[in-house]
Amino acid sequence: MIVDQAELERWGRRIGERVRTPVFLGLRGPLGAGKSVLARAVARGAGVGEAMASPTFNLVFRYDRPGGGPVLHMDLYRLERPDELWELGWEELGGDREIILVEWPERAGDLLPRDRWEIHLTLPEPGDEMDGPRELYRRVSVRRFGRPPHLPGFPVSVAG
Repeated sequence: MIVDQAELERWGRRIGERVRTPVFLGLRGPLGAGKSVLARAVARGAGVGEAMASPTFNLVFRYDRPGGGPVLHMDLYRLERPDELWELGWEELGGDREIILVEWPERAGDLLPRDRWEIHLTLPEPGDEMDGPRELYRRVSVRRFGRPPHLPGFPVSVAG
């Protein structure tokens, strides 16, 4: 499905507001596809009020949310091998009440959790129907692995 940035952000906020935890969301797509936009929207919906820097250089940021567990935002783009994840505290992920947002999850290889959502964001293809310039829209697809908690308010169909 194709959504504009405003709809992508609204959906992200709904996820943050309503998703049962712990939940792991893998955010896939090329550079500039909107992975960080969606991650920030999820965190905002979960109650994170502070500014959120891109984790590209720090690799992981932890944000506390009022009355809930943490939001972890990770970016694995710079990893060369999955075994580098252990230095980031990977084995501790999935604790009670965590929302885990991981950009470039494919870099984790076989270390990805069994129960997770993967959200793939790309620019629309030429010929896709849109009401404005192509760069204002994103093609979104979601895939469920295992038995993660329900993903609230999803605007498109889910493969799994």
